[in-house]
Amino acid sequence: MTDTPAERTPVAAVAKAAGAATGVSRAGVIGISVGVLAAGAAAGVAIERLTVGRAMRHRARAELDAAAPYGSLRGRPLTVAAPDGTELYVELDGTGWAEPDGLRPEPKGRAGVERVGPSCPSAGKEGERGGPRNEGIGATTVDTGSERPGGEWASDSPEPLTVVFCHGYCLNQDSWHFQRAALREGMRLVFWDQRSHGRSERSRSYLAGEPAGIDQLGGDLKAVLDAVAPTGPLVLVGHSMGGMAVMALADLHPELFRDRVAGVALVGTLAGDWDEVSLGLPRVGAKLFKKVAPGVIRLLGRQVELVEATRRVGSDVASVFYRRFSFGGKDVDPGVVRFVEQLLDATPIDVVAEFYPVFGAHEKYEALNALRGLPALVLAGTKDLLTPATHSEAMAERLPGAELVLVEDAGHLVLLERPGLVDHELARLLCRAAGFAGAAPLPAAVLELASERPREPEPNPVADPA
Repeated sequence: MTDTPAERTPVAAVAKAAGAATGVSRAGVIGISVGVLAAGAAAGVAIERLTVGRAMRHRARAELDAAAPYGSLRGRPLTVAAPDGTELYVELDGTGWAEPDGLRPEPKGRAGVERVGPSCPSAGKEGERGGPRNEGIGATTVDTGSERPGGEWASDSPEPLTVVFCHGYCLNQDSWHFQRAALREGMRLVFWDQRSHGRSERSRSYLAGEPAGIDQLGGDLKAVLDAVAPTGPLVLVGHSMGGMAVMALADLHPELFRDRVAGVALVGTLAGDWDEVSLGLPRVGAKLFKKVAPGVIRLLGRQVELVEATRRVGSDVASVFYRRFSFGGKDVDPGVVRFVEQLLDATPIDVVAEFYPVFGAHEKYEALNALRGLPALVLAGTKDLLTPATHSEAMAERLPGAELVLVEDAGHLVLLERPGLVDHELARLLCRAAGFAGAAPLPAAVLELASERPREPEPNPVADPA
C-alpha cells in the first residue's frame, strides 16, 4: 500500500521504522511519544508554546547564540589514546599547572592538539579520612557516617590536588562550564570528552562491532590519568555517565583509590538498578517505554540522516523534552537552557544508540567499596527524573563519611541549574581532600568559595526560548 503524503514526513517515517523494529504499530510509537509529552505538560509545560510564537522563540535563540557565554572556556588541548586506540580529547585548565613533567608531546595528532603518550602513575600511602560536616546551604544534607581509619599520606614534598571532571551522557566537557570558571584559579583541572562524545574520536572498538560498556569508560579514565596526572593526589568528579565511569575505574583499579584518590564527587548518577527508574512516567508507561526504547533507539541509530532531519524539524518539541528531563525549576537562566539544547543536539543519534543499552547493565554497588572512607560528595537534585535522588541516597549509605547533598527542586543537570551551590560543595570537598592527602595548600579562591554562601548567576535577560 502506498503511503499518503502525511505518512512520508520525517516524523512519520521514523515512527514507521521504529514500529517495524519493535513490533509496535506507528500509532503505538506515536502514542508513547505523546504520552511522554503529556507528562511534560502535566509538569507545567504549556503545549501551545510549541506552535504559538515560534518566530519569537527562534529570534530569542539567535540572540542567545550570539551572546554564547557558556561553553566558551578553553584549556591546553591534548589527545590521549584509549586502550583500543580511540583518541580522547583532553584539556588541562587552571593556573596551578607547572611545566607538566609527565607529559610527552609528540608531533603526531590533530592540528593544534598535542598527542600524549601514556606514563606510569606513582603511588602513595593511605591517608587520614575525615572532614567537616557540610551544612549545604539551599540543600538537604545528610551525614552518612564517621568511620575514619587512621594513617598518614607519605609525601616528602606535598603535591597539589589534580581535579578530574567526567561529563554525562550526550554531553561533553563544556557541561562543567561553571565549575571550570569557579575553580581554575590556582588549581590543576582536567576535563575530557568521553569516547564518541564532544571532540573525542568515535569509539574504534564500537565501529569494529564491539558493544559499548561502562567498564570501557573506566579504562578510558585510567588512560587519561596515566597520561596527564601520573603522580600526586586525585579528586575525581563525575556527573551521570561520568559518575559511572568513576565507579567502573574503582571496580577495575581499586588500588588507585587506596593509593592516590583523595576525594570523589558523584553528581546526579547511580550505581545500578537503571531499569527501576520510571523517568517520571506512570508505572505502566515506564514499563512500556523501557521495553520498546532499546529497539527503537538501536534502529534510529541506523537512520542517522533521517533522524537528524527530524530533530531539526522538531526542534520546538525537542526543547520541551530537553527542559523536562534536564531541569527541575522554572527559573533557569534562558542562556543555560539554550546551551543545554546545543549540547544535546550536538550528540548524533548513533552515539545516543551506542551508549543507551549500557545503562541497564551498569551494576557497581560492590565497586563503591573502593571509595569507603574517602572524602566523598554525593549530590543530586530532588527533581532528577533520570537518576533520582533515591539512588544517591542508596550510594551514600554504602559510603561511611560521605556527605549527601540533595538540592531542592533541581533536576538532572544540577551542575548547570544550581552552579553556585555545586561549586560551593565541590570546594568544600577539595578542602577535605587536601587535608586527607596532605596535599599542597589550596589557593585562597577555593578556600573562599568553600566558606562563602553560594551565589547563583544573574539570569540572562533574553526571553526564554523553550
